Amino acid sequence: MKSPQKLPLAGLMLASVLIDLPGTPAALAQDASNWDAEAHTQSRLIAGAMNKNGSAAFLHAGIEIKLEPGWKTYWRDPGDSGAPPTLDFSGSENVKSVSVLWPAPERFPDGAGGHSIGYLDHVILPLRVVPQDAAKQTLLRLKLSYDICSNICIPVEADLKLPLRDDGAEEAAIEKAEIRVPRRVALGQTAAKYAASGDAYGQSDRLAILTVHRQPGDAHDRVVVDVAAPTGAAVNLFAEGPTSDWALPLPEQTATHGKVREFTFDLDGLPPDAHAQGATLTLTAVSEDDAIEVTAHLD
Repeated sequence: MKSPQKLPLAGLMLASVLIDLPGTPAALAQDASNWDAEAHTQSRLIAGAMNKNGSAAFLHAGIEIKLEPGWKTYWRDPGDSGAPPTLDFSGSENVKSVSVLWPAPERFPDGAGGHSIGYLDHVILPLRVVPQDAAKQTLLRLKLSYDICSNICIPVEADLKLPLRDDGAEEAAIEKAEIRVPRRVALGQTAAKYAASGDAYGQSDRLAILTVHRQPGDAHDRVVVDVAAPTGAAVNLFAEGPTSDWALPLPEQTATHGKVREFTFDLDGLPPDAHAQGATLTLTAVSEDDAIEVTAHLD
């Protein structure tokens, strides 16, 4: 390990003077934490700007992860194998709450005959940080644990910290990542009624989850989901249970009716004593240029 580089005394004095000068930006306008570099990956925190959602104000920030070619990390639901990232912000200062946004993930083979859900190469997880007191300095601290996988899987841990201001220079990068966060829409929300042939597709070619229903099965009941999408568009569908201990299989496309795709999955992987009837599922449909999230109740 290299020894930390020491500044000459003159350099230390100059740095001290700059920090103390009136009008000097706090922490010399730090907009990102140092990279925490591990084998095959590195991570950091980045700072965006102050934003408003109605009457509520929040600071934009992000968790940026870069991976070497051929390596991947996982979404909040990892799929058939892997583990989701764990995020601990409890050491932060002047932070009331942190909301984590998840850009649309990809589906990829896990090397064991199944498929995992996650990210390749690079991802920014946008954060919305609500300070306790907007007039005070906010310090974001994160204990980050995440798995990375190629031919093998490696657990990674990072301790990151970053003071947040209201004019962080990484705002554009965070906003770009937010564009890929699935839009929350209602079940069946469309511009017009869809026909099974796809002729009455409505006024736009945006994704829509039309219907969700449960069918009796031999070993397990089966869930059937109809998804509308532009003709020829590749679509993935992901299903999550009401709690993280539901390990539902990945939905598979089983039929196509014009612009309507039929996906199915078995109600397998439920925790003990869990009941499917009346359970709330979160369904995420992802295409190359769109992504939506729908909440559905099983009948």
